Parts: sequence; structure tokens; C-alpha cells
Amino acid sequence: MPWLLNLALPIMITAVIGMVFGGGSGNDNSLGRIKFAVVDEDKSAFSDFLRGAANQGKAAQYLEPVFLEREEAERQLKDDKLSAILVMPPHFTSNYLTGQKVQLELVKNPAEQIHPAVLEELLGVVVSGLNAISRNFNSEFPAWRKVVEGEPDYHEIARLIDKTGDKLHAARDYLFPPLVTFTNMAEEAVPPPGASPTSSTPAPGAEGKPAQKFNLFAYLLVGLAGMFLLMLASQGMTDLHREMFKRTFERYNTLHDNLLPFVAGKALFTAVIVSLGAAIILAGGSWLFHFRWPRPLELGLLTLAYVCFATGLMAVTVAIMPDERRANALNNILSMILSMAGGCMFPPEQLPAAMREHISPLLPTYWFATAARELWWSGGSWFIPAAKLAALGALCLAGAAFLFKRRFEKGTR
Repeated sequence: MPWLLNLALPIMITAVIGMVFGGGSGNDNSLGRIKFAVVDEDKSAFSDFLRGAANQGKAAQYLEPVFLEREEAERQLKDDKLSAILVMPPHFTSNYLTGQKVQLELVKNPAEQIHPAVLEELLGVVVSGLNAISRNFNSEFPAWRKVVEGEPDYHEIARLIDKTGDKLHAARDYLFPPLVTFTNMAEEAVPPPGASPTSSTPAPGAEGKPAQKFNLFAYLLVGLAGMFLLMLASQGMTDLHREMFKRTFERYNTLHDNLLPFVAGKALFTAVIVSLGAAIILAGGSWLFHFRWPRPLELGLLTLAYVCFATGLMAVTVAIMPDERRANALNNILSMILSMAGGCMFPPEQLPAAMREHISPLLPTYWFATAARELWWSGGSWFIPAAKLAALGALCLAGAAFLFKRRFEKGTR
């Protein structure tokens, strides 16, 4: 049962987190449509224009405005049917066109986090645009006010359009294209926080190949594998305590002075089992969540080196602890600490600055998680982290054999 749980948990956690955040390909409408109410207390042509803009162009793909009275909108907000309420107060248009201070009201749904925050940012953009219009076209506002308030003169409207158009034409170099541009990070294949392909050496044959788009499932699965592979290794290496309880270990020590072959044999068994677990987690996760690892061979070799490290580390903890129960407790705590500090459970840049800059880069879990995630991008390097992990695993096995030898020399079973 412990083996099965440690295999199933990373896939289950990845599925839950991935579904909560809308998947990971970055090329679909994972945000969903944001339903919000518009309460128009101004009842003017200008407010009709503002609220109608939410249904135009690409805004209609993401925004779903409904036009309600305030009481009905508040009732639906309390029933969790809306993400927010946008209120345009009375005399909004007339106050705006006369240069007075105006404000828009946004009532957010406290039960949601992402959608209300998106609406708040979008409303900030609208306010900035209205401020810019007020600064540059304030001289035309009195005439436009007459038009909006129902005193249209077609000759005057034509003159206003012509005058306003001249100002827009003068600002054309700044607006088309704008000096401030927006770049879709997913489409440009820029790695997410924690991945830095610019600092890596491109892999052989990777030149000229487009980088993969960010995939949330793959990003999460690598980190969770880093933690749960340690727990799988713990399940295998604590079998040494059962060998000690049955005195198999002691009988072997009476015939052989060197305990490294016995410990290495148990480590080989554990490494095989953990490697199968890694294949189930990574390959099974790839099949289950419908994505493809771009460099599976390199990822497999890196994971194998990490399996060697995990096996060696758990051999040391088993050699230190006097019984299986205490060894299991220590291994679980150690696995979680190494995973959190190494950036397996969440992006490393979310850690405190001192830990992120001075402690995390020294941890084997950080080497594995960072290198495995960088393999998603064409410039990811894996050989040096894999060599360090394999060397550290071999060193840990030798240390475990030495500690067991010391225990038998002292008569400790």
C-alpha cells in the first residue's frame, strides 16, 4: 500500500492543481469567461458606449457582462453567480466632460480570487485611458457634452470629428504602433519562473528547433516526482531494518568484512523499483494529461541519476536511525524539507531571498527539479546535474556501508 500511495499521489495532486489553474498548454482560453454585472446609474449615451465596449472584439471571448439594477446585481453576487459588479454613478458623463472628479465603483466577489482581480486590472486600464483622453481633449469636451446631452448639430459634429481626428493624427507615431507593447510569453516560448534557458548551453541538435510551450502539468509533475521518489526510496531502503531484525545482515557480516556489497544489493533493488515508479509517474502522467516530453532520453538519464541519489540518501538515514519506525519518520520529514527548500513543491523564486540565493542551489532536489524543468526548453542542460546526483548517491552508499560496519563493531543490531 505505501508503494501504491507514493505512485498515485503525485499524479492525483498534479491533476487537482492543474484543473484548478485551468490546464497548462497556455494556448487555450483557460481563464474562462468572466461574468460580471454592469449597473448603469448614469443613463447617458457615453455610458451606453462604455458598457457596450465589453461586448466587442476579443473582449467578448473573455467577458460576459449582464446589465442589472443594483439590488438584483448585489443579490446575484451574494448567490455567487457573479464575479463582480461595475457601477457607473449618476452624472458620470456630465461630470467627466466638465473636468470634475469622477469615479467608477467595482464590487468584487470575496469568494473568488482570479476573476475579480482580472476585472480590477482591466478597470485600471480603462481609468488610465479616460485620464489620457481628458488630458488631451479637454478643450473639445464642452462641445462634445452638448452632443451627448441631446443637442446635436450635424455640422458641429462633423467639425468636432475633424478637429479630434487632427489630434489623433498628430499622435499617430505614438499610438500606431504604441511605444509600450505587449508580448505573449507563451507564444514566444519564454520559460516560466525558475527556468533560465539563456544561461544554459543548447543541447546538440536543438539549434533551430522551436521551444515547447509551457505546460503546467509537466511543470508540476517534475517537482512532485522529486519529492515522492524520495519517499519511494525510503520504502525500499528501510527493508535493511527488516534484514537486521531477521539477523540476515548480521550473518552476512560474519562471513564478509565489507558490507558495501550487501548495502549495494539492497540499493540496486530499491533503484529498480524507484525507477519503475519514476517511469509510471512521468510517462503515465504524460499520457494522462496529454502532453509530450520534448527530450525523453535526457530526462530519463537525469531521473536515473536522481534515483541513485535518493537511494543513497535513504541508505544513510536508515543506517543512522535505530529502528524502522524512526527511520520512516525521519525520511518523510527529510523528503518534505528537501522538496520545499529545493523548489519541487512550488517555484524556487517564491522562497525567501536568503534561501533562494544561498541554500537552494546547494540541494540535490534543486539540481533535479531545475534541470528537469529546463529540459522542456531547447537550451536546457542536464549532464552536470546528473553527474553530481550520481556521484553524491555513490558517496552516500559508501557512507551507509561504513555506518553499518561501525554499528556491528559496537555490537548494535
